Amino acid sequence: MLKIVSVLSLLLTFPVFSQASEEIETGTISGVIYFKNGIPVAEASVFTEKPIQHSYTNSKGYFTLNNLGYGTHKIAIKYYGKDIEYITVKVSKKNTKIKHTLSYNEDNELNEVLLNGKTKETQIETQGFAVNVVKTEEASIRNIQTNELLNTTVGVKIRQNGGLGSDVSYSLNGLSGSAVRIFIDGIPSSMYGSSFNLNSIPPSMIKNIEVYKGVVPGHLADDALGGAINVVLKDNAKTNLNASVSYGSFNTLQASVNGLYRSNNSGFTVKTSLFHNYSDNDYKVSGRSVVVTGLGGIQTPITARRFNDAYRSTGGMAQIGYTNVKWADQFLVGVTGSDDYKEVQHGAFMTITPYKDRFLESNALLANFIYKKNDLFTKGLDVTINGVYGKRNRTVNDTVSWAYSWNGDRAIDFRGDEYQYTWRSQQEGGPTLAKIKRDVSSIRTGISYAINKNNKIVANHIYSGIDREDSDELRSVLENTFKGTRNLHKNIYSLSYELSAVNNKLKANVFGKLYQQKTENIDPEIQEDSNGNATVVDEITVSDVEHTGYGFATSYTITPTITVLASAEKAIRLPNETEVFGDDGDNVVANTSINPEQSNNYNLGFRFGSFQVKKHNFTVATNLFSRNIKDRIGLPIETSLNIDDELIVYVNQGSGTSKGIDAQLNYTFNNNFNLNFNASTFKLNIESNGIDIAVPNTPFFTMNGNVRYAFKNVIQQKSRLNLFYTMYFTDEFSYLPPQGKNTVGDEFFKVPTQLVQDFGLSYVFPNKKLIASFDIKNIFDEPVYDNLSVQKPGRAFYFKLNYTINKF
Repeated sequence: MLKIVSVLSLLLTFPVFSQASEEIETGTISGVIYFKNGIPVAEASVFTEKPIQHSYTNSKGYFTLNNLGYGTHKIAIKYYGKDIEYITVKVSKKNTKIKHTLSYNEDNELNEVLLNGKTKETQIETQGFAVNVVKTEEASIRNIQTNELLNTTVGVKIRQNGGLGSDVSYSLNGLSGSAVRIFIDGIPSSMYGSSFNLNSIPPSMIKNIEVYKGVVPGHLADDALGGAINVVLKDNAKTNLNASVSYGSFNTLQASVNGLYRSNNSGFTVKTSLFHNYSDNDYKVSGRSVVVTGLGGIQTPITARRFNDAYRSTGGMAQIGYTNVKWADQFLVGVTGSDDYKEVQHGAFMTITPYKDRFLESNALLANFIYKKNDLFTKGLDVTINGVYGKRNRTVNDTVSWAYSWNGDRAIDFRGDEYQYTWRSQQEGGPTLAKIKRDVSSIRTGISYAINKNNKIVANHIYSGIDREDSDELRSVLENTFKGTRNLHKNIYSLSYELSAVNNKLKANVFGKLYQQKTENIDPEIQEDSNGNATVVDEITVSDVEHTGYGFATSYTITPTITVLASAEKAIRLPNETEVFGDDGDNVVANTSINPEQSNNYNLGFRFGSFQVKKHNFTVATNLFSRNIKDRIGLPIETSLNIDDELIVYVNQGSGTSKGIDAQLNYTFNNNFNLNFNASTFKLNIESNGIDIAVPNTPFFTMNGNVRYAFKNVIQQKSRLNLFYTMYFTDEFSYLPPQGKNTVGDEFFKVPTQLVQDFGLSYVFPNKKLIASFDIKNIFDEPVYDNLSVQKPGRAFYFKLNYTINKF
């Protein structure tokens, strides 16, 4: 019966049918699908009806249709929420390659724009890793920072010490700080320095952001214990230009320009990006430490404006080379430069005597190189090489000895007299013009070979090196003559095997990693030899460690709308430069004896959807996670806390466990209404000195939600008005471990429950080139805190214009 059906099918397919005894020649159609703006189309459905063959495009837009008889075939291409497009292809040889450009862009009319990235069954999200792909189109046209965008992603909590330009750490499922690695196109962002980071990179430069929680794939080989955030910069190879400028509260100005020119004939490409950010950060603060001390030492609480917290950053990137040519998909060389200035209002805590005229200056100049080629030498062999090399400098300026109050005036003692600090600087330790010079380098090499369509091997290596020299112009000539050096070199290797089976329903990834790190402290000092003569001796402290890790990720599509995902990894996190060597600018003391951090990470996730019911579309996803941690690196866990402390030191807190669950819901109606909601809760306990305690200064329960509604043809035909609402909920947490019941005074260290709400709108003009947006942050002016009682900005207003040209 099956043979009869097959014969009838073939008779209907081909007008001319050869004799049954003659073997039918077949071939393969493969190719790449692009959006109108040149971006590859990921997870588009590509199929033929006669005979039935079906495929999905991968993250690079590539697809393959096998076993197609010689002749003409009608191919259908379907992308989320768009009409089917048809193309006709003639098969007359074994391998037929095509390139097709759709008649629309992915972000056309912002149909797929969501704050935390609309959940799609993309190739990345269905490989088994606990990962979210965050889209940035909305942030690029609104007054939203990249960090704000990440803060709405399930399981992610951004911890920031104040306003624009302040120190930021990232928490994924309870693991935070340097346990979470940040990458820019696969290169650790630490290589670029503080002046080129997620605070300053405009979202318009970013294609998307990949957030891996707990288990990190081999192609991002690094010591990312708790997860990784990979910022993928735009790489479309069509001539375009984007410019934006915004202005708002606290004298905040942000501007960016990025563009690309490509010759269609030669493939010669020029790519540039520029950005500038500035803010006075003079928002109002109040609370426990914001007081004015008067006669007799009487303290009066006030509401004050921060007066020494301005921030400025300027930078850019320029690259030249070739794209989409025979010998390279990308070959670009260029330079990245950045410079920033940051005033420092206080130390680790907001104290009753804030700083005045203490500030930091940073700059970086790095050469960069990227080479990518798919099917190098032979089909299935892909190579990527990405590297940076250059210099970074940072200076801490603290030479003012007068004490100040939160009203901006000089502080007075109990007699009413203005006074100066005996240590002659704002921060204890004495006046300083400390400078840190760094020679930095990092190169990532990735090679993958697809044995066939179901099996692939991937090898990666990343080297990172920092040669650091510390000096201080206010030290004596002798001290600066014998200045020390700090060197850190790291190599991480990974090998992965990827499997796709059971008609692509089963996907698996097994990997191993080798971690190597060497740190070296060299401090020259004068000593007397056995004869009593003074000699210069280098006091050298060396640490050389090597560890191995391994893991897997797998997923199985039970039905087209139900997928189960599981992943696990033995992960290692090596202490970073700041934790080992310290950093005066961030008030961090050195700890050369700190040990690597280890964790066994587990994820079990489920995806339900997307379900389509008429004009309704929704997806539900959950992830259960566990992190078994050894030698966790963090701030000391104390049973009491001194809010007058100015310096911090990173230590191995102990061993413990983080367990919890994430859940998220995405709902769309008629492409006009979008609702996203997510929640994350976990417990994080550490055994310290034989006592099992909940880790302090950690929010254990968070919720985020956002809503978008779009109106078409408002004021003008073919225009679009988008309204946005976002909420951030953080449950109460404390800076101290639990103190037991009936404890007096611990309320002082508790951060109350926080609910912050934002509202925004954007107007897309009919030509789709100009977009105007207006945002209100923290509508109800709620007090907001993240780290060590440092208050963040209250209600703020911003206006932004964004202009894009995709064709010249």
